[in-house]
Amino acid sequence: MPNLIKNAAVIADDWAVLDKADAPAEQIVPTGKVIIPLSTWLAQKEQLQTREPAQTGLWLDSDEEPDAISADLEHFNVIAVNFPKFADGRGYSIARILREQLHYTGELRAIGDVLMDQLFYMKRCGFDAFAVRADRDAEKALAGLADFTVTYQASVDQPDPLFRRRMH
Repeated sequence: MPNLIKNAAVIADDWAVLDKADAPAEQIVPTGKVIIPLSTWLAQKEQLQTREPAQTGLWLDSDEEPDAISADLEHFNVIAVNFPKFADGRGYSIARILREQLHYTGELRAIGDVLMDQLFYMKRCGFDAFAVRADRDAEKALAGLADFTVTYQASVDQPDPLFRRRMH
């Protein structure tokens, strides 16, 4: 099983990912813990709603809107946001929308072209799990979560900016 960074540790990933590039929206979703594409969820929503949330995850591509699932968040134990390439930053906005506007509290996982240099910033936007690219060392990437010790701006992981924290 691939490695995953979660809760500042490298763990075995026990979730399967049903990739929309390999699977049409009508494909039968296998049993067990599976992360399904938004297109599959929308095509099979009525049937998939009966699954245990602990067994159902969803992945959003960077060009898909989180509002499409705003009424369905309780059905997902994991939401994975795909970064198709390093330079595509739309996933950061998706994470903030899920956490701050839609109040999603489950696991928020970064997948795709996820590199060590991004982890600290992804965490600030609300990600709490990171599927580092297969050609990278997850143990080394773990250090990326501690790139900086003090943050100035407010964010999902620290809602108060530094000047407010210093006032207390």
